[in-house]
Amino acid sequence: MVEIHHEGSCAAPVDVAFGYLDDYRTATEWMFGLAEFGPAGEKDHGVGAVFTGTFHVRPVKLHSTVECTEWRKDELIALESIKGFKNSSRWRFLSTGPASTRIEVRFSYTVPGGLAGRALGKALEPIVSMSLRHSDEALRKQIERRYQQGRSR
Repeated sequence: MVEIHHEGSCAAPVDVAFGYLDDYRTATEWMFGLAEFGPAGEKDHGVGAVFTGTFHVRPVKLHSTVECTEWRKDELIALESIKGFKNSSRWRFLSTGPASTRIEVRFSYTVPGGLAGRALGKALEPIVSMSLRHSDEALRKQIERRYQQGRSR
């Protein structure tokens, strides 16, 4: 299993940051390589919600079904794969001021076993790290844009 940790801050209150990430419809706006993402049932957020997604990591398409395993409003969202590409993510939100939030993410994924799997894992690690940094930057920009738009109304 490969685990990557990243954290960053955005200029928006924690409820705005959490609300943006909690809305599955925004995922393809900011997550690098995510082509499709949506609910696989009636529930669209919170513990027990299930989503299907497709990542394009050229030249490969990775399909995954994830379930929300932890959810605390304005604090935590955790997703765990239940089918397809094995991965998990854990998003923590911490208010650092009236219009400032720190977002921490731990993303892990599993590659096939054996020597070839370990080699693939090592080859993918820099790509996944770069993707997380790109996603973090896009996420922060989108959250800040949404917050500014809300303030100007």
